Amino acid sequence: MYIGGVAHLMHIVLVEPEIPANTGNIARTCAATGAVLHLVRPLGFSTDDKHLKRAGLDYWHLVEIHYHDSFYELRQLYPHHRFYFFSTRGSRLYTDVSYGPDDFLVFGKETQGLPEELLAPNREYVLRIPMRPGTTRSLNLANSVALVLYEALRQQNFPGLR
Repeated sequence: MYIGGVAHLMHIVLVEPEIPANTGNIARTCAATGAVLHLVRPLGFSTDDKHLKRAGLDYWHLVEIHYHDSFYELRQLYPHHRFYFFSTRGSRLYTDVSYGPDDFLVFGKETQGLPEELLAPNREYVLRIPMRPGTTRSLNLANSVALVLYEALRQQNFPGLR
């Protein structure tokens, strides 16, 4: 599918996001790149939240958003796609894989990350962003999504972007 003449190249999945400003900023990144945004319930905010709307500015009409009642529902809709899971518990770096069009990049909630029941059966697809030990628990969710998404697009020579 195309929006604004740009093919969807990647899918961003937020599992139970809690902070509306992060989701709004991620939606803005999706608008800029043509990525599809998938939100897995329960959400920690209302989609009418003023902070969510403000963070996404006037880009909401440029974002294709899908809502799912569970991660398993989402996974059943896309059985032949690759899913990469991002966690501080990953053993491989996010730069250690070759991303392709239509890959799904999965991120967890801000306070807890992805649950172990998602990580355990997908160990070979769990990736991490390197950080100095002992400094922080994790990076901001919106920053993490942008970092990984742009690496994936860079590997694909930024198709559809200028």
